[in-house]
This record gives sequence, C-alpha cells and structure tokens, in this order.
Amino acid sequence: MIGADTIVLGLGGNVGGDEQVLARFAQVARAARAWGAVRASSVYRTAPLGGPAQPDYLHAALAVDATVAIEPRALIDAVLELERACGRDRGSEVRWGPRAIDVDVLLWGMRVIDRHGPPSLRVPHERLTTRAFAVAPVIELVGDDTIVAGDRRTLATIATGLDWQRIERTALVISV
Repeated sequence: MIGADTIVLGLGGNVGGDEQVLARFAQVARAARAWGAVRASSVYRTAPLGGPAQPDYLHAALAVDATVAIEPRALIDAVLELERACGRDRGSEVRWGPRAIDVDVLLWGMRVIDRHGPPSLRVPHERLTTRAFAVAPVIELVGDDTIVAGDRRTLATIATGLDWQRIERTALVISV
C-alpha cells in the first residue's frame, strides 16, 4: 500500500559502469532525504528498450515518505536539477540512447497529475504500466496490491502483462 504522501522515483542509467551508476543513484537518495525518509528497492539489470546499440541499464526505485509539503512544479524542478547534478545533459542525448541517469516520478500517493510544461509532470508516469523495469522495483517498495491511480489495476496485474520483458535482480545495493 502506498502512503498518501509517498513519492516513488524511478532511477535508471547505463553510462560509466555499475559503480558509477550506483553512485549517482545514491546521490539522488541522499538528496531526496530533504523531503522525508527514503527507502530503496533492489537494483535490476535490463536490456535497453530501443535506441542505438548500448550497454544494459541498471534500474531501481526510491520511495520517499514525504514529511514536507512540496508542489508539483517544485518536485519536477528538483528532479531535473538532481539529474543535472548527476551528469545528465538532456540537450546532447539521443532519444532512447545511453544516459548517465534518468529520474522519473513514477507515483505520488494516489495523485493523478497532468502538468503541462515546461517542465511537464505526469503522475502516474505515463509509461510505468508498460515497463517491467519500473514496475518490479515499485512493487518491492509499495506492494503488488497497490492500485495505480487513474488506471484501476494493481501492480501485480500490470506486472503479469510485462513478464516477457527481461529484468534481472542484481546483488547491487543503493546506499541510502
């Protein structure tokens, strides 16, 4: 079950090797503590979806049980700033290509947000229900019986339809 003020962030990256990607994930986790208590999922290795030939990705999620009030615009601004601080340069990226880090707001309690930008923010994330690499770590953090706001399906039901996507749980750990 997801808390009313729980923000779930999806993390992904494939530039610089596992240790560098994990260090970026940890940097985001440390910064997110400004909003509240942070829990981290396992880290998963996944094949890239589309784009040019590139290394596998590492993916994980963070659940932030927010104890401070934050507005949608402030949240997406903070997320984009975290990406920049971790080395992401959206201006030089190829669509679906390699990246140092990607931070997505996957869920925010049972909120449904469709904020047109720039920067835009859609919660639940518009591609959450189509990506096993996002669903698996979210299930770890909020449970498979959590209903995705605006979708009315549980994460378990969504995951069942994504079982064709290759994801591998690793022994890697995010330092929170």
